[in-house]
Amino acid sequence: MPIAGKGMLLTSMNIDAKDEAEFNRWYDREHLEERVAIDGFLEARRYVAHDGNPKYLSLYSTETFEVLDSPAYRTALSNQTAWSKANIARFQNMIRAVARITISQGTGRGAALGIIRLRPSGGEDKLRAALREQLDPAQLDGIISMHLIESDPALSKPITDDPSTPNPGAGDWFVLIDATDVGAVPSAAARFLDNAALKPLVISSGVYRLMWDIAKSDLG
Repeated sequence: MPIAGKGMLLTSMNIDAKDEAEFNRWYDREHLEERVAIDGFLEARRYVAHDGNPKYLSLYSTETFEVLDSPAYRTALSNQTAWSKANIARFQNMIRAVARITISQGTGRGAALGIIRLRPSGGEDKLRAALREQLDPAQLDGIISMHLIESDPALSKPITDDPSTPNPGAGDWFVLIDATDVGAVPSAAARFLDNAALKPLVISSGVYRLMWDIAKSDLG
């Protein structure tokens, strides 16, 4: 599989322009490295929107899905640094998906990412089988790999919101399209966005540029 591991944490948010420099400094100098250092975390990637909302997106892969509900991760969540607390409090329109990687085809990771958010309405096995046929990058120029991640509704809650607030998107699925360039994404995304059977399930879509990534092996 091109994505290492079986679990993925997806986070996405907007930030006020006046706080953006500090937000990026925190992500780049503390947060990504801190998260990848947690037992069971393998790598993390940061993206900025080319055409999408929220503006910022991060992907964290883990050895197993269970790592995302492990004592080590729960301890990290409950012991945020002061710098983390200050920045997290500024998140706007946050999406947080704690997910299983159920399909991953192709080899490697790209400099651009297409993302399509789907909301299943039953028949998950049939939907997953249909998506597997579409998640094949072999005949798509500029597409390196394609993936499906399925959120766990019990764990996928934005950490900036009241946990008691209803969250209809907690069980959403995300199609991820790794591409060499943002220009390669639209034709691949059309497989899903122009598919009559999938259109009613599409909540949103976007195209993102890779800012940087870090793997466990990069840590000193």
